[in-house]
Amino acid sequence: MIGAALLMTAAVYLPGLSGSWLFDDFPNIVDNQGVQPSEVSVSSVVRAALSSPSSEFRRPLASLSFVANYLGTGLRPYAWKATNLVIHLLNGWLVFLLSRQLLQATSRRTVNLPVATNPVGAASTAMLPAEYPSEGIAAEAAPTSGRAGVVATLIAACWMLLPINLTAVLYVVQRMESMANLFVLAGLIGYVEGRRRMLGMTVSAGEAAPPSARRPGGFVLCLLSITVPTAVGILAKETAVMLPLYAALIEWIVFGFRPPAMAKAPLSAARRDHRLIALFVLVLVLPMVAGLGWLLPGLLGHEAWAARDFTLATRLLSEARVIVDYIVWTVLPTPGALSFYHDDFHVSTGLLSPWTTLASIALLAGLIALMLRLRRRRPLVALGIALFLGCQLLTGTILPLELIYEHRNYFASFGLMLAIVPLLAALPRKRAPAARSPETVAVGEFAPSVRSFKTNGTAHGHGMREVSQALPLATVRYVALAGLMLYGTSLTAVTAYAWGDPLRLAQSLAARAPQSPRAQYELGRNYIIKSHYDPNSPYTRMAYAPLERAAKLPDSSILPQQALIFMNSRMHLPLKDAWWDSMIAKLKAHKPGVQDESSLVALTQCANERNCELPQGRMVEAFTAALSHPEPSARLLATYGDYAWNTLGNHALGEGMTEEAVKSSPDEPAYRITLIRMLAAQGEVQRALEALHQLELLNIGGRLNTSLEELRALPGLR
Repeated sequence: MIGAALLMTAAVYLPGLSGSWLFDDFPNIVDNQGVQPSEVSVSSVVRAALSSPSSEFRRPLASLSFVANYLGTGLRPYAWKATNLVIHLLNGWLVFLLSRQLLQATSRRTVNLPVATNPVGAASTAMLPAEYPSEGIAAEAAPTSGRAGVVATLIAACWMLLPINLTAVLYVVQRMESMANLFVLAGLIGYVEGRRRMLGMTVSAGEAAPPSARRPGGFVLCLLSITVPTAVGILAKETAVMLPLYAALIEWIVFGFRPPAMAKAPLSAARRDHRLIALFVLVLVLPMVAGLGWLLPGLLGHEAWAARDFTLATRLLSEARVIVDYIVWTVLPTPGALSFYHDDFHVSTGLLSPWTTLASIALLAGLIALMLRLRRRRPLVALGIALFLGCQLLTGTILPLELIYEHRNYFASFGLMLAIVPLLAALPRKRAPAARSPETVAVGEFAPSVRSFKTNGTAHGHGMREVSQALPLATVRYVALAGLMLYGTSLTAVTAYAWGDPLRLAQSLAARAPQSPRAQYELGRNYIIKSHYDPNSPYTRMAYAPLERAAKLPDSSILPQQALIFMNSRMHLPLKDAWWDSMIAKLKAHKPGVQDESSLVALTQCANERNCELPQGRMVEAFTAALSHPEPSARLLATYGDYAWNTLGNHALGEGMTEEAVKSSPDEPAYRITLIRMLAAQGEVQRALEALHQLELLNIGGRLNTSLEELRALPGLR
């Protein structure tokens, strides 16, 4: 069955593979020469591994996978997206394996259960063994190995076809997310298997085997499974650091930190395996404390939030609404909700501004309470909720990241599927027969009802209560599950089809998010691309409306104004003063963000290449406004230096700005390389040689060999 689910997923995504690059694909791949080596060598590999602009940690494993794609097929996005799909299918297979393990670990097959009877023939709890505690009798008993496989396949199929996970597949740069989760899922599978070995659980069910049947090496496997995959996964994306937390949640809810000697004991048993507790202190608690100690001082300052339109407090308030939105978008999404661009989201400024902030906080608190209540009676439901909420702790709390991204739910959505699908797919409930006098009861059919006995062991009733995964209203549940799967698959298929063509995608996303500046800008940008800078093209006329609409939307960047100026300048059409005025006003009002800086980079490059006739006075005004804020970024300083040197012909200003960029980002080689060229061109040989020496210190693994050879060949530096 899992094979059929994988084939169906591939078929649904196939139309989307013919699409193009989008958004962050450009700085990370298309415009990143580091992942486009002309040859394979140690220096080019090191340069590629350290070339990602997405993170200070560089995410080298993901970058090297980009290099492999480039060497194989160049910059054809089809092959890159196909690689993402293969990774997604591998993750789907791992989700199946992990789900099956968890279903088995939380279940008990039919076992002989001695039941004592009192003089009147009623069952007594006096002879109940420890593995059937009064607190819950492992209420999720009973799928056989075959049925566990069926339910696990349904979980994996639902997860692979969730519309919210589409961007982790067709948005090439988010291979970082899907690759990291390969290691997260593999690590969890290894951890669960290690614990099953420690407790002697059979492969086909969750019951404990005799001590003689227990396999060695369980604890070592647990240790390796939550350390090695975490270390490797972080090289793809930092989200892999959450693996120890997920393993701790599984341990707490499913295994209860029980040592092998108490494999049959209830979760509330007093004894715990101190090796496991020490392990999680070392790999989870101490790193978390150290990380918070490192991050918090900077996050509590104003500088960390200067480029954002929210503060730490308003971010935390807003994220409560965002996380609730994620739940809705995962379980029952609408096309308008999954719009990719979410820059039209309004930040919460108080508990009642808007009122949904307080309601969302209450709902999340209710989910936590529900998780605690169901931890023993419905461990999979509790675990699913815990994994979903745990996944949000990294990207949905104190880090100054953008508020919303759909791909952040790539693992979190698995938690929701784990909580929901087994409930909807559970067996129908059968009527419990009268109490039986035989000495055995089949757990998975019936088990003693704790409530049917008095505390002194005298029967209060004469029946057995079912505690398997069986639930009432089977037809309703099955129809609901089928409906959710059909709806999600259909929405994913429609969205994947839209992703198969850049203009079709831009039109779809603009229609889904009419108030999103990014969505409207992307539509205008695609019209410009289709126009081929022909003033007479119908696409040229179509570009103005979405771009001007985007420019007027609240909290928009200067991307729309830049696109309008760029387009008209390239086609030698008049430039409106209103575009310049609006752009400069925005740069004065707020510290430039990444998109604002990218806009200035694009205009600078066009002017330097003499493809755009831009009024120099206006460009200087724009740079002056952008640099008026405290602590301008190295990228902005270097861009102004580039413009001053190449277009204004002001070499002193160009050199000064580039030198400031080097001071601001001393570990970035590109700024030093530019500065050395400027110094050499002005005959400042000694300063150039000193800068060259500093650059050599950054030549890790020979990644700068080519650049250093070119610089040493400059006049005066030979």
